[in-house]
Amino acid sequence: MQYSWKNVPRYIRYVFVQTLYLFLLMVMFRAIFYFFFFKTTITDSAVIAKAWYLGLKFDLRLALILIIPLALTAVIARNRLFTSKAIRRGVFIYLFLVFTLLTLLYILDLGHYDYLGIRLDPSILRFLAKGERADNARMVWQSYPVVRGTLAIFVFLFLLHRLQRRTWNHFAAQPVILLRNWPFTGYVTGLTLLIGAGIYANFAYFPLRWSQAMFTRDNGVTSLGLNPILYFFSNFSVKGDTFDLEKTKQYYPYIAQYLKVDQPDAAQLNFVRSFPGDSSRPRLNVVLVMLESTGAAPTSMYNNPMQATPHMQRLADSGVLFRNFYVPAISTAKTVFGVTTGLPDITAVKTASRHPKMLDQRIVMDQFKGYEKMYLLGGNTNWANIRAVFTNNVEGIRIYEEGMYKSPKADVWGISDYDLITEASGMFKAENDQKKPFIAFLQLADNHPPYTTTSGAGDFKKLTEKDIDMEKFKKSGFVSIDQFNALRYEDYNVGHLIDMARKDGYLDNTVFVFFGDHNCILNPYTFMPLPEYQLATGGVHVTAFMYAPGHLQPQVVNTPGSLLDIYPTVAGMVGMPYKNYTLGVNLFDTAYASNKYVFMTYIRNQQPYYAVIGDRYLYEINFSTNTPALYDLQGDPLKNVQAQQPDTAKNLDNLTRAFYESTRYLMFNNKK
Repeated sequence: MQYSWKNVPRYIRYVFVQTLYLFLLMVMFRAIFYFFFFKTTITDSAVIAKAWYLGLKFDLRLALILIIPLALTAVIARNRLFTSKAIRRGVFIYLFLVFTLLTLLYILDLGHYDYLGIRLDPSILRFLAKGERADNARMVWQSYPVVRGTLAIFVFLFLLHRLQRRTWNHFAAQPVILLRNWPFTGYVTGLTLLIGAGIYANFAYFPLRWSQAMFTRDNGVTSLGLNPILYFFSNFSVKGDTFDLEKTKQYYPYIAQYLKVDQPDAAQLNFVRSFPGDSSRPRLNVVLVMLESTGAAPTSMYNNPMQATPHMQRLADSGVLFRNFYVPAISTAKTVFGVTTGLPDITAVKTASRHPKMLDQRIVMDQFKGYEKMYLLGGNTNWANIRAVFTNNVEGIRIYEEGMYKSPKADVWGISDYDLITEASGMFKAENDQKKPFIAFLQLADNHPPYTTTSGAGDFKKLTEKDIDMEKFKKSGFVSIDQFNALRYEDYNVGHLIDMARKDGYLDNTVFVFFGDHNCILNPYTFMPLPEYQLATGGVHVTAFMYAPGHLQPQVVNTPGSLLDIYPTVAGMVGMPYKNYTLGVNLFDTAYASNKYVFMTYIRNQQPYYAVIGDRYLYEINFSTNTPALYDLQGDPLKNVQAQQPDTAKNLDNLTRAFYESTRYLMFNNKK
């Protein structure tokens, strides 16, 4: 082994040793955190071990990221790494800065955690705010052993410097190994692959992400699983997403009146509405089915010429169709966050699911006492950090994802929708057979590029241009035959789910809620009642219907609805007592029916807008210019009538801004 190691070029070995030093430095600080700062109520050693395992993978990732400049220098300079004074000086300066900054940041993180109980994040910059710096400095001076700590840091860095000099001298004295082109290429390729694999750090389609550390709701365990430096820098891109307390208070009376808050309080910003429940109602199972990229316009229920969704049409005709149902934004991750938390995801850069400050929410799903709770996805829940939306907010939820199913992976999104539904139905049957009510979020994905379809039970057939009326197809908005077939396949699987529910015996005591996460990309279309393609509202106008044979009478609801309303609605259906802390309402509550508005965001002509839409009016505000506009949907929907109806415009301006400011506030301040 020694002989093999010494046959590796010394500059490659030097890179490996420096990587080890960086990794051991992080492990040392992780051990300090564990033995002196770590606090938890969890006693399960397997949970602690998992947090250590994830944390060490994060540490290795950071070490490998930091070693990349040295590795590039080494493979370019080769043996000149140890003979060139300029290269030596540059390497020493770089390593000194890296080890010094790491040491200081880790110490700062430990102090931050000791002070606030959370790992280092960009919010620490608030302590540098003008007018507060002196007070904060005094607080640090009076609270911590600054002098002794500074001396200890200097001693530690001096020892690190001595170690670096000894390591350099050791490798500089090693024999020179001259490599020809192919052996050298092999070493460089191997080094690149090892660094890349270590940074990826996951045996799955998605790389390691910080949300994986949130596999419990325990702050200590999560903190142990994170790398504070990676956590800090990964959240710089979301530091601009914040709230304005004064504006929230300014517009609070309008949202409080609209939501019918129990005890309005502009000082405390109370949003709570309490609902006592109804014990006489049967505790039905609840299955929420998220239909990937299923807007209203492509489906049969909204007069699309291609009539691609007969199964959905059948269920909607036998259940409740919400004809004017909207999502707040065009993003699957934003929809999952929105429906689960009851808050529109209005983050500017990424998504709320990727924002650690927004993942602690009081939600309705968590209040389904006595229910088994499940989230099922055919792919990997590392996608957009979606795992954290559920594990951080729903006590005892069981997550099923890629690698946990018997079925093989179909494409980038995991197992096929058909296989997902088949296996999910088996789980639902098991709970139902044990007389355990359950609430499940079932997320479909195949109605999305690459538009993978299977034969299902053997009877799903793709159509070609020869099989369809191309004149109708051109008017339907579909951009390709593959897109059309993918929606047909999704519809086929909706029918498959109901067939499985009937076969497995839980159909008659289950309420199914089907909703699209956003619309797909479509060519211009004109068959909808409103010119939504021109207004840009078509992207957030989605399919939504409920099906519960024996429990829901067939009806069409024209009152606007939002995915924020889903959990309050199903909680009311099953008689579950709950408190609503956010912005959704029960769609069957007649108290809201007469003046219902839905909040949304969209982009038109490359300009971003936030808006509310009701039975008659659409009111929008340009994010960039703050310019408002009012459209009368019962008149000319494309004409701005703000000047002609100033009172209506003023009222809706207050409500729109109230939705927006309240959302910004609650995303950070609706903590459990």
